[in-house]
Amino acid sequence: MEIVGLDSVLLAVGDLDEARRFYGDRLCLPMRFELPDLGVAAFGLGAGRPALVVRRRAVGEQAPRESPRVWLEVPDARAAAGELRAAGIRRVGEPFEVQTGWTVEVADPWGNVIGLTDYVKRPDLGRLRA
Repeated sequence: MEIVGLDSVLLAVGDLDEARRFYGDRLCLPMRFELPDLGVAAFGLGAGRPALVVRRRAVGEQAPRESPRVWLEVPDARAAAGELRAAGIRRVGEPFEVQTGWTVEVADPWGNVIGLTDYVKRPDLGRLRA
C-alpha cells in the first residue's frame, strides 16, 4: 500500500453556521464546497486537494480535546497568535516552541484543536522555502 498524501481531515461540529464563521471567517480558510442538506462543509487547506471537512453532529461546546489535533502550517505562528487574540479566538495556551519553530493552538466551540505551526527554525522543511 502506498500513501500518496493527505486528502481530508474530518471533524464533528455542533452547528454548521457557527463552523462556517469559525473556520471560514475567523481562521480565513477558503470554502471548498458545502452540502447543507447533509450538514457538511469543506474548507481548503492550502494548495492542492486537502480539505478540512466539518459535519454537523450532536455535540455541544466542549473543553479542548487531547486528540485529534490538526496542525496547519503558517509563515509565523507568533504573529498568528496575535491575530487570533485580536479576533477573540480562544487559544489553548501560549505559543510554544517546537523543533521546527513555533506553534499556537486554538479550539473551536466543540473542542476540536487546530494548531498553527511555522518552520522559522527549519525553513528547509517548510512549504514556504526561501
